[in-house]
Amino acid sequence: MYMKKLPKKKRSGKRQFQLQLMVIPAMVFFFIFSYIPVMGLANAFLDYSLTDGFFGHAFAGMKYFKELFSSESFYLAMKNTLGMSSLKFFFTFTSPLLLALIINEVPFKWLKKATQTGSYLPHFLSYVIVATLWIVFLDSKGLINDILMRLHITDMPIEFLADSKYFWWIGVWIDCWQESGWNAIIYLAAIAGINQDIYEAAAVDGAGRLKRITQITLPSIAWTAGVLFVMNCGNLLSGGPVASNFNQSYLLGNAFNYSKSYVIQKFIVDEGLNQLRFSFAAAGNLILSVLSVTLLLTANKISKKVFGKSVF
Repeated sequence: MYMKKLPKKKRSGKRQFQLQLMVIPAMVFFFIFSYIPVMGLANAFLDYSLTDGFFGHAFAGMKYFKELFSSESFYLAMKNTLGMSSLKFFFTFTSPLLLALIINEVPFKWLKKATQTGSYLPHFLSYVIVATLWIVFLDSKGLINDILMRLHITDMPIEFLADSKYFWWIGVWIDCWQESGWNAIIYLAAIAGINQDIYEAAAVDGAGRLKRITQITLPSIAWTAGVLFVMNCGNLLSGGPVASNFNQSYLLGNAFNYSKSYVIQKFIVDEGLNQLRFSFAAAGNLILSVLSVTLLLTANKISKKVFGKSVF
């Protein structure tokens, strides 16, 4: 039996080998830019200096962690990171799902395609362009204030970017606007895989549109939502795959909204690159990395309990 199967396995292995070769460039990319830099986190325990080379640094122990936990800027940055990231997580996780359900229910094919295309186009814009657009829109003489005043919602222009209480919600809105359409593609693909006979049978039994969504569509794509939930938890503290927390803090933050716009990624860049306190910044980055991994593992365990299976 073994001898008969061997030639077939060899042929299969040869085909698989050709496919695996296509993966090698991606593996090399992630190894160089994702795994090798992890070694730099060791600088959190060293007195790092650019002039000492790679191995000439004195051991500092927990010195920079003690400084970190006595820094008011660190606590402010962590508070803003956790607050804004939590809001973003809820809205950016649910909005693509709702958008996908809405697009799926559009009866006209041309309108469905136009809506889907228009919704994911912002994903391809650079964040610099996105920030510039919204700075113009949110200006006291911009489009948003003009609409609000024409609808008599407000009598005076609102200084959105000069008032810190709006900053978190502006960040949430921009992320939903830019990424919901792109992330909805995954849900639409999952919905497309549902057997249409089930919908027809439910319609014959008298199930309305809402009933079919809650009883057929949502249960059928629950595992897809579970996978995205786990992956989003891993990016929670960065504000998403595009690291939008830092982008928004750097591009939209100013002295007026500093109390809400200063996030941990901005703190790390300020300390590491601007102040040249590399070990101090590495300590902050290590804490951020540990928290992100902890959230990812916790989400994976939750997924296993809720859905009966996990991502890894």
